[in-house]
Amino acid sequence: MLFCDCHPFKMYQNLILIYGCYHDQNDCMEKKCLECGTRIIGRADKKFCNDSCRNSYNNKFNKDSKNLVRTINNRLRKNYRILEMLNPSDKTKTTKAKLTSADFDFNYFTSTYTTKAGTIYYFVYDQGYLPLDGGEYYALVRRTAK
Repeated sequence: MLFCDCHPFKMYQNLILIYGCYHDQNDCMEKKCLECGTRIIGRADKKFCNDSCRNSYNNKFNKDSKNLVRTINNRLRKNYRILEMLNPSDKTKTTKAKLTSADFDFNYFTSTYTTKAGTIYYFVYDQGYLPLDGGEYYALVRRTAK
C-alpha cells in the first residue's frame, strides 16, 4: 500500500480518493500562497491564502506599469485643465508664454487632427491647440461632440 505525502489516504492503482475526487499522485503536492508562502486550503486553482495576499502580490506585480500610466494620465489631466482654463469660449488665441508659465507640456496629447490644407491640431481629449506664427502663438479650440 502506498500513501500520498500530503493526504493520509490509501492509493489504488496510482490514484488517490480524496472526498470523492480522484487525482494522480504527481498532482498531490502541497500548494503555497504566492505572496506569503503559507499552505493553501481550498479550491485546486487557488493561488493565494486570502484577499490581502492577493492584493499585495498584484500591487507589487503591476507597480511599474501602473506608475507609468498614472504619471502619463496626471500629465494629460494637467494639460487638459490648462487648455480648459485658457479656452473658456471654446475658441481663442493665446501665447506660448502663457501655456509654458502654466506648466503646459507640449509632449503630452491624446490625438492629432490634420486638415486638408495640412495644418495639424493637437488634442488633449476634446481641447485642442494649433501652433501659429512659428509656435509663438496658439489657437485654442474645443472639439464638439457629433
